[in-house]
Amino acid sequence: MMKKQKDYEDLLKDFDPEAHIEETENHYSDGKFWDKVMKYGKQAGKTTVYYSLLLFYAAKSPEIPKSTKLIIVGALSYLIFPIDLIPDFIPVVGLADDASVIAAAVFKVISHIDENIKNKAKVKMNKILGVNFDDDEIDKRLL
Repeated sequence: MMKKQKDYEDLLKDFDPEAHIEETENHYSDGKFWDKVMKYGKQAGKTTVYYSLLLFYAAKSPEIPKSTKLIIVGALSYLIFPIDLIPDFIPVVGLADDASVIAAAVFKVISHIDENIKNKAKVKMNKILGVNFDDDEIDKRLL
């Protein structure tokens, strides 16, 4: 088991989120996004889910430039793409590639994410995780 984990860690070292974003843009749909978030949300962790929701709501905003939306849709496409670098069902590391792509996209488009988008993501987080989600700690990492 340790060798497999080491192999996956080695894969992650050379992982290029931007390349994977570009490869998967044509695979996105809202339904697949919500299926993935509901199925793996708790396992993925609150930061990854929150960042995914930020991207989702940013993509829906008419104020976001098309070039930014392409980055977002590419990242969300990778999230829902059925064939990942590391399969999602593998404990601990299975969602690491998804989290890397989502985080890279958020940091690329953060200047376009406003309080309205953050509030929508926060409300949805509370529904998905069933807890009172406080985004302040996570938002501080975005600055």
